Amino acid sequence: MKYTLSVVTTIAAIICFSILSCGDRDDAAAIRKLIDHAKTLAEDHQIGDLMDLTTKGFSASPGQHDARSVRGILFVAFKHYGTFDIRYPRPSVDVGKGATTAEATIHFMIVSQDKPMPELKDLYGDPQAWLEKAGEKADLYRLKLDLIKQEGDWRVQIADLSTLKGMTFSSNAHHIR
Repeated sequence: MKYTLSVVTTIAAIICFSILSCGDRDDAAAIRKLIDHAKTLAEDHQIGDLMDLTTKGFSASPGQHDARSVRGILFVAFKHYGTFDIRYPRPSVDVGKGATTAEATIHFMIVSQDKPMPELKDLYGDPQAWLEKAGEKADLYRLKLDLIKQEGDWRVQIADLSTLKGMTFSSNAHHIR
């Protein structure tokens, strides 16, 4: 009987761990899908829809910008870039305990829509190699997001953008997640 109880307890623990692990993977996949959707909205200059992916108290840096000032910044940036593509390797996503908070990091570049770079497509699953190759072709940026889950949907609460100009990726690998 003790042996049976031990086996049942072990199996139950494995099932619980599997369910929790799947939840984290599902949340990470949902966040990556949100990032892909945000990319499409940005490329289509859909500022209102893009801002709908944020929380009520959203803030962005550098500087301390609220949602209203970010709308203005995006308007000016989109006019400056015109028609563009955003390219990036697989974003890193860390889901917090309880699956109600998460952090995501996206390394990306903005390029003219007519500038083909097929060699980057093959490196999507290898962010380090993607960054090294992309850094030869364009300025790179890092966007760190703090997300929270509200009513079952992930929303961006804080966004922190930094440029990676002049960064040598192979010697600074510890900076790249």
